[in-house]
Amino acid sequence: MDTEDEKYLQVVTFMLGEEEFAFEISHVKEVIRLPVMTKVPKAKDFIEGVINLRGNVIPIIDLRKRFHFESHFDPRTTRIIILEIESIMVGGIVDAVLETKTLESSCIEPPPTAVMGGMESEYIYGVAKLEDRLISLLNIDKLLDFDRPTLKDR
Repeated sequence: MDTEDEKYLQVVTFMLGEEEFAFEISHVKEVIRLPVMTKVPKAKDFIEGVINLRGNVIPIIDLRKRFHFESHFDPRTTRIIILEIESIMVGGIVDAVLETKTLESSCIEPPPTAVMGGMESEYIYGVAKLEDRLISLLNIDKLLDFDRPTLKDR
């Protein structure tokens, strides 16, 4: 028997380039403007640095670099989404945060692996089909696996 929670998924939607993505809202702690970051020597190229957020040192991932988009920051719209999973906090730089949205589970389908491009499709666990757009749902566990090789590393 389906519970009310299983029928719906709450997400925070955001843009990377021209594409719309989402994180489950249960992992989102807050959204902040782009602060000054401290670089981390010898870190992966997609780790932009670390920030001190109210006493917590948080690594910041440039999601454009992580997904092989050209990286750029527009201070008017660029934001960091602070995420928490299993007591680990990390920030993800996005081009713009759009909205919080409640999706019906019936509109979510598995990602089309042929279109998403092989290994990189592992980062996407579903695609929400809405009337006027598609939203790729990101798998935070895979995103935080910093040891996973990217296509660029291969």
